Amino acid sequence: MGLMSLLVRSAITGVERFYPERVITNDDLSKVVDTNDEWIQTRTGIKERRRVKKGQASSDLAAEAIEKLLRRTQTDVLDVDLIIVGTVTPDMMFPSTACQIQKKIGAKNAWGFDLSAACSGFLFSLGTGDQYVLGGKYKKVIVVGVDVMSSIVDPQDRNTCVLFGDGAAAVMLEQIPEGTQLGILDFIHRTDGNGGEYLYMPAGGSLNPASAETLEKRMHYVHQEGKQVFKYAVNEMANISEEILEKNGFKPEDVDLFVPHQANLRIIESCQKRLGLPDSKVMVNIGKYANTTAATIPSCLAMAVEDGRLKKGDLVLLASFGAGFTWGATLLRWAY
Repeated sequence: MGLMSLLVRSAITGVERFYPERVITNDDLSKVVDTNDEWIQTRTGIKERRRVKKGQASSDLAAEAIEKLLRRTQTDVLDVDLIIVGTVTPDMMFPSTACQIQKKIGAKNAWGFDLSAACSGFLFSLGTGDQYVLGGKYKKVIVVGVDVMSSIVDPQDRNTCVLFGDGAAAVMLEQIPEGTQLGILDFIHRTDGNGGEYLYMPAGGSLNPASAETLEKRMHYVHQEGKQVFKYAVNEMANISEEILEKNGFKPEDVDLFVPHQANLRIIESCQKRLGLPDSKVMVNIGKYANTTAATIPSCLAMAVEDGRLKKGDLVLLASFGAGFTWGATLLRWAY
């Protein structure tokens, strides 16, 4: 048996998404803060977003997405080896959201953990899952991006409350022979802690544990300097997209589908313009679902499958940027 026949790649063999039922429109928000539909759409591209009902947590959304994924891939839940959860809104500090999900779906033979990288959470988790599959010990790895951003967004801050939504999406990662040329080709991940001061939640951790003072100062909500985040996101998402294409011998015109993180339509369009891609090659769902943080990229992939925009062998470019700062890109050939 030749060496090539022994080599494997990891590949996404299924993807599904789940959103809570409650729809919050821009007009709904205008009744709470000083804003309006035109102002929000012009600056963000967002028309509406989803919100959980009381008592509905990240693990609930993720479990729904995963159960749909198991049905789609005809996978027995007992065959799942590992669950990796990208999230910044865990159900609680501990146990991990992965443990909560494992219990809810009955994945008795799986272990799992949470990974915190904000809006880059899915790509960082996908790269981590890729390495576990390539190691050969784990055959079926579920990677889920999920966030309930409504739990940490200040409803009185019009600059942030309009931006975010709640949602989850999950993919199945499995081995695929490298000779097929399908699957994950490469990924690049980056962090720069100097950006932490521009997008963060100051309280709730060991630095500023919950107290009457932190509650009074509204420190348990997202704090963002939008102009700084916008500037970095536009530059770094485009830079890392160009870098991963060049590294692997591709040009932007070779890309069949570009799936950027859905933070702001202006950021998406700026990155699209840098790459010279037509609208037909760019996946966007921000208008209907807003920024669901770690769930944006996998939910876009799920929608692309539903809409017939992905076919086996397509070259797919994923790119993200988030708090940390964190950013990354993944290049893959669609496997089904």
